[in-house]
Amino acid sequence: MSSYPRALLRALLPVPLLISLAACGGSPAAQDAKANAGAGAAPGFPYTVTNCGVTSTYQAPPQRAVTMNQHATEILLALGLEGRTVGTAYLDDAVLPAYRPAYDKIKVLAKEYPSKEILLGANPDFVYGGYSSAFDKAQGRDREGLAKSGINSRLSVEYCTEGKVGLDQLRTEITEVARTFGVPERGERLIADEQRRIEAVSARVKDRAKPAVFVYDSGEASAFTSGGKGIGNEIVALAGGTNVFADLDDTFGDVSWEKVIERKPEVVLIYDYGGTTVEAKKQRLLNDPALAQVPAVKNQRFVVLPLSSAVLGVRVADAVESLGGQLHPTAP
Repeated sequence: MSSYPRALLRALLPVPLLISLAACGGSPAAQDAKANAGAGAAPGFPYTVTNCGVTSTYQAPPQRAVTMNQHATEILLALGLEGRTVGTAYLDDAVLPAYRPAYDKIKVLAKEYPSKEILLGANPDFVYGGYSSAFDKAQGRDREGLAKSGINSRLSVEYCTEGKVGLDQLRTEITEVARTFGVPERGERLIADEQRRIEAVSARVKDRAKPAVFVYDSGEASAFTSGGKGIGNEIVALAGGTNVFADLDDTFGDVSWEKVIERKPEVVLIYDYGGTTVEAKKQRLLNDPALAQVPAVKNQRFVVLPLSSAVLGVRVADAVESLGGQLHPTAP
C-alpha cells in the first residue's frame, strides 16, 4: 500500500452508484433548503447516536461537514449532501464520474489529511472520517479534541466493529449518516439499491465453484493483503470467491510470501490505486521465481478492483458486480 493505507492503516487500525433522488419528494437542494429553513425544529431531532464509542446528540442536522477519505465523501455525495459539505480531503483514486460535478463544488482542503489549523479554518460542525487515521491525535484531529471545539464527528464503523464487517455494517453506516443529516429516506433508497444489486450477483454465482483468492494490495519483502475483518473480505465472498487470508484478524495486514505460496491461490485480486500501476504489481508477482508455481501466477489469472471499491461505502455493490463478473465470466 502507499504510505497512506499501508503505513497509517496498519498503524492506526484497532464500492459506480448514483441514486435517483427526484422521487424523494424533491431535489436534494430543495429538500436541504427546506431543512435549513427550519433546522432548529427539524423532524426527528434531537437525534442521539453512538458511533465507535463516541455518543453525540444532534439538535439539528449538520450544515458544515468536512469529509476525510474518499468513501466518506462519496457517501455524502450519494445522499445529495454536497450543499452541506464545506471541505473534503484525501482521495485514493478518481471520484465516480456521476459524483464529479457535485464533488467539484466542494473545497479540497488538502491532497492528503489537512492540518488541524486548516481543518478548523473550514469552520466545520461535523467531520466524517473513513479511516481511523483521519482522527490522528498526534496531528490534533482526535475526536475528543474536536468535540471540545464544538465539532461533532463520525468514523466509519468498519474500523470499530468487533468481528467481521459485512452488509449489516454497510446498512448501519448509511442509515446513521442519513439520519444524522435528516434525510433518512435517501439512506433507505440507497441501501435498497445496494441490496438489490448484490443479491442479483449472489444469485448468479451461488452454484459456481469458489476460487481461492489472494488480495494483493502492495508489498515487496512481504505482502500487504486484505484480512477477514474488513468489507473487502465480504466482497470476495459475495462475488463468489474465497479469501485465502480470511483468517487474518484484521482489515488489512502483512503476510509472508511463504504463506501466500502455502495457500495456493487460484486468483490474484489486485487493488488499483496510488503511484504503482496494476501492471507493475502484476510484473512483481510474475518476476518472482518463488511464486512461479502458485496457480494464480502460473496461469496469470489476475483480477482488479480500485481500492476505493474495497472499503465500506457506496461502491460495495459496484465492487461485487465487477468482481463477480471477473471471477465468473461465464455466469448467466
